[in-house]
Amino acid sequence: MKAKTIFIIVVTALLTTFLLINRDAVPFDFIIGKEVYISKLIVIGVCILIGFILGFIAGRPKKTLTSYDTEIEKHQPVEHKSTLSDEDRDYIS
Repeated sequence: MKAKTIFIIVVTALLTTFLLINRDAVPFDFIIGKEVYISKLIVIGVCILIGFILGFIAGRPKKTLTSYDTEIEKHQPVEHKSTLSDEDRDYIS
């Protein structure tokens, strides 16, 4: 098994254990409205999910456009598109 796989399994097991230990209801105060009692499990789970989504978005490689290929094509000698021999041209026509 790869180290990355083992790391993912261990972290998942620790998060699951942590979430299951913290199941009791706590007062959760939204900015607007009154205080609501919500399970710590839901609050922590939603925060972890939001963190994973934001981390994925921030960690994606950027799509970059490269002009390297076009620079190579500019410096290549121009070849004729038709590289057929006379026999081939006669056969096609």
